Amino acid sequence: MSSALQRWIRPECYPLFAAVGVAVGICGLQLYRNIRINPDVRVNKEHRAAGVLDNHAEGEKYRDHFVRKFVRNKSPEIMPSLNKFFSNPN
Repeated sequence: MSSALQRWIRPECYPLFAAVGVAVGICGLQLYRNIRINPDVRVNKEHRAAGVLDNHAEGEKYRDHFVRKFVRNKSPEIMPSLNKFFSNPN
């Protein structure tokens, strides 16, 4: 490594770089998902000229993606066993 890289990029900063990289990746995936799959986004000129479409089935398919289907019947707790341990007085 050159001296400039050793001076400005230190090993203590690697977790920060990883966190920012993951955040940028998540934003990029969401942008890609919205452009490719969202029924309200129209990139082609022909699709934009169609106006407002009442395609509720496509909207429901977009809204009920696999992550939402996976967590639908789960309890909204991050650590259920820890919550049960501290909430039960027994």
